Amino acid sequence: MPRVTLLFLFCFASVLLRAEPEFPKIGPDIYDTKAVGSQLVDEALREAKASGKHVLLDFGANWCIWCRRLHHTFTTNAEIQAALQKDYVLVMIDLNSKQGKMRNADLNQRYGNLLQHGIPVLVVLDSDGKQLTTQETGALEDGKDAHDPAKILAFLAQWAPKR
Repeated sequence: MPRVTLLFLFCFASVLLRAEPEFPKIGPDIYDTKAVGSQLVDEALREAKASGKHVLLDFGANWCIWCRRLHHTFTTNAEIQAALQKDYVLVMIDLNSKQGKMRNADLNQRYGNLLQHGIPVLVVLDSDGKQLTTQETGALEDGKDAHDPAKILAFLAQWAPKR
């Protein structure tokens, strides 16, 4: 199993095993509040280069309902899961602010002040780390209370590696 996948599983398991989520009334954390985003990106780029994939950065915060809705769509829709598995290394990066300090602020700036788009926001990198696009996810919503799988699939197809 690739190292990034193992790292992701370890991070995901550690999040699940934490005694108390960051926002307990909302549910379990989906973003690792202790992860160093730049390290996650570096690992993802190594895996992407080895596998011929792109990197999909999902920036958000555990309190964000739309971040949770996007995560739900990513993890429950079989077509989206297949597209992600085939073409992307997914990295979830926490941009929450606590006590006036933003987590992973360096990445927020590196990729163009992502918070100006609101969260969640997606960034696609090629396997060399070149930023291909930034997508505010309001454009991927269904106009009601969820993200539209067809719009997500179209976005993923548009930015998938050319083979």
